[in-house]
Amino acid sequence: MEPENWRRDALVSAVERGGGTVCSNQQSSALIWAAPEKPELIQSYLSDNHDWVQLPFAGIEPFIDSLDRQRLWTCGKGVYSPAVAEHALAMVLAMKRNLAAYARSTQWSEGIGSNLFGAKVTILGGGGIAEDIIPLLEPFKCEITVIRKRPAPLAGAARTIQLEELRTVLPTTDVLLIALALTNETENLIGANELKSLPESAVIVNVARGKHIVTEDLVEALRNNEIAGAALDVTDPEPLPVDHPLWNLPNCLITPHTANTPEMGITLLSSRVTENVSRYRQGLDLIGSIDIDLGY
Repeated sequence: MEPENWRRDALVSAVERGGGTVCSNQQSSALIWAAPEKPELIQSYLSDNHDWVQLPFAGIEPFIDSLDRQRLWTCGKGVYSPAVAEHALAMVLAMKRNLAAYARSTQWSEGIGSNLFGAKVTILGGGGIAEDIIPLLEPFKCEITVIRKRPAPLAGAARTIQLEELRTVLPTTDVLLIALALTNETENLIGANELKSLPESAVIVNVARGKHIVTEDLVEALRNNEIAGAALDVTDPEPLPVDHPLWNLPNCLITPHTANTPEMGITLLSSRVTENVSRYRQGLDLIGSIDIDLGY
């Protein structure tokens, strides 16, 4: 699939740096898919000689129906986490300091906001984003709880717990950061009950997938000031319609899925492609392998 020229050129160079050769679809043994906006076309490019397919993003939902067990599939897991972690930190600070409401204001108002310093931060997800944002939070001396599939320790976190224990930490959470893969288990994970469990001073930041949160419940929680605010880089539906109520809530900050832009991401993806092409040629394990049963 031919992406935009600048993206194609960057990935051609990445393949060559890894020791590979870019050739026709019929001659190739691997496929680097660089058109995330056109997942429906991948089937027409797959051939029996492809034993490895590299997908561009960490999220693989658009490609689920194409995954098979005939070949190895890898994705962008961990590729974009430094950029996303930086965006998440910006959103956390913006919400803690009431910047979303101030930006909308047309007159002088009373001071509103709270410190991130010493805050209790709960991170949903123990992958690359969590690993990259924890060091960014270190200067603020936050107490960090990470919720992950297996409660293995994560450097910089005060504790790690499993998803079943989510409700136990919500009442003492100042910042809830959602940074985990979307699966059947995690869809609609944050609904009315979870939102009511959070303190009124809590803020939610979602840089994962919009479907982790029940949107209607979030709208009600924000309208009724059940939580202090929400910062969303992802929404459900996405793109968010122009007349959606979230746009008009002063305690909601929305960015259009730009925690990682194409310009930022191509450099990061190129590095992963180079590494995986090199590993592929040497017969080594590839980075970012997709577990078809888990769905990520």
